Amino acid sequence: MASTDKPANRYFFHPLQALGIGLAYGFFRLLPFPAASALGGWLARMIGPALRVSNRARRNLASAFPEKNPAEITTIVRDMWDNLGRTAGEYPHVDRIDVSAPDSRIEVVGADNIDLLRDDGKPGFFFTGHLANWELTSLPVIQRGVDLAIVYRAANNPHLDWLFNRRGTRGAYSLIPKGSEGAKEIVKAIKQGRHVGMLVDQKMNDGIPVKFFGRDAMTAPALAQMSLKYDCPVVPVRIERVAGTRFRITFYPPMTPEVSADHHGDVAKFMESVNGYLEDWIRERPAQWLWLHNRWPADAPTD
Repeated sequence: MASTDKPANRYFFHPLQALGIGLAYGFFRLLPFPAASALGGWLARMIGPALRVSNRARRNLASAFPEKNPAEITTIVRDMWDNLGRTAGEYPHVDRIDVSAPDSRIEVVGADNIDLLRDDGKPGFFFTGHLANWELTSLPVIQRGVDLAIVYRAANNPHLDWLFNRRGTRGAYSLIPKGSEGAKEIVKAIKQGRHVGMLVDQKMNDGIPVKFFGRDAMTAPALAQMSLKYDCPVVPVRIERVAGTRFRITFYPPMTPEVSADHHGDVAKFMESVNGYLEDWIRERPAQWLWLHNRWPADAPTD
């Protein structure tokens, strides 16, 4: 299929954007990991709260936490940008991290649940959300010998595809872009007995309504549908930024969906459990979630 990009994007803006991001990537890669994180956080903290998109974060927070006053919301938005900037500054270093090294800065909890999926002879799923530095969550999985297929959203700029391959190079993994073709690749990976990692906290317009912070949120049902169809265990994965560049990644015991005569009900119930995990994690550390998403429709009913 021919590209629908405008010529100005294809021949000017996209290459220029890629050049700028490439230079920034190289600069942050030259810095020590803590310095790259701190600088990224400072820049985002200074700039982000003044951007128009921060108004969406404030609205989302006010709806999710009606008990919080404007000053508390302002603090969370500032700290959210700090976390996002740190994540960007840390990204050039992800492929250098060995989680088993004493100085990896990552504490892994529940690693036996990774091994359980690796050794059970079945395909399986790992899911998380845009929490703390979510780019790190795949590292313990890959580095413990799991052949992982990571589902990601491809950049609009094709010159930035190389960025997505800069992760977890100490083990076997592959990338699956979101979309109809990506869905086929996920099924193929599952049929091959592989494991799939997914971020499941973004809005999907043609998904199903599932409660999230008391409001219906359009939620992708694929995780539940494939787990039910192919009898796959699903491991929830939580990452926390404990302090600065210190992280804790927790792998929970596998979830198994309940099966009844009501398939649609089973899918909805499973995704309610998934959203429940995410909501609990976010409530505990609200500044570490990406509140910039347009997660809820304006007319979403509440409890």
